[in-house]
Amino acid sequence: MKKIIFIFLVFSVLVGCKSNPISGRAQFMLVPEDMAISESNKAYKAMLTPIKKEGKLNGDPAMLERVQNITSLLVAQAVVYRPDARNWNWSVQVIDEPEVINAWCMAGGRMAIYSGLITKLEATDDEIAQVMGHEISHALLSHTRERMSRALAMQLGITAISIALSDEQYGGIAVQGTALAAIVALELPNSRTAEGESDRVGIEIAAKAGFDPRAAVTLWKKMADESGQKDSRFDFLSTHPAPVKRMEELEVLTQAMLPYYEDKSPRPAHPVRAGDI
Repeated sequence: MKKIIFIFLVFSVLVGCKSNPISGRAQFMLVPEDMAISESNKAYKAMLTPIKKEGKLNGDPAMLERVQNITSLLVAQAVVYRPDARNWNWSVQVIDEPEVINAWCMAGGRMAIYSGLITKLEATDDEIAQVMGHEISHALLSHTRERMSRALAMQLGITAISIALSDEQYGGIAVQGTALAAIVALELPNSRTAEGESDRVGIEIAAKAGFDPRAAVTLWKKMADESGQKDSRFDFLSTHPAPVKRMEELEVLTQAMLPYYEDKSPRPAHPVRAGDI
């Protein structure tokens, strides 16, 4: 039994490695794309339903409309990188938490931003676009799916060890594991490589959508200053560390992105709803 478990784990790792069409990097993908999207939708509802019941969802129509307008321009550029993403259920919610500085985008285009990121940072449209462009890039580059695969692999590994030690049969691992993995994926930090990929693609998407790439640096400077405030729940930095080197790298990227921003071509928009819960 132990030998069978070992072979299964090695096979999972070998089969799970796939090359990303955008970045070219080999990623560990144990979870299929359709499953990542399906389970992310379940996780999305599970996370936001209690928030909606508390009356903390989209309480400011003007702020919601502002975020929708920004993300619709970003998504129009994002789907150029992945044509299949045109069929995603792109939607965004504003969570009314004035002390929370955070944002995310799940597999399949489900997004959310906390009001604290906008109000506490006094974020401009260009700066909001940098945050959401970065988060959208995580979904485009299958980082959510990659983190889900890591979470599932950890659960499978622990279960496999338990089976090997006890020599007992176990069922329902994948069904139970993927639902859990979709939520855990939001909490797991991305690798430095993944963060760098999303920085590069995100700032390019934002520039092509008509947003000033220089805002990427001003945004991170604001977040660095705000992170020192004791009364803030700075959740964004828990999964998106921002060392000085990162801001220096963004400075370099900014110069390369300015021609996209200065291009006077029309900026298309892609519909982004305030998604159903």
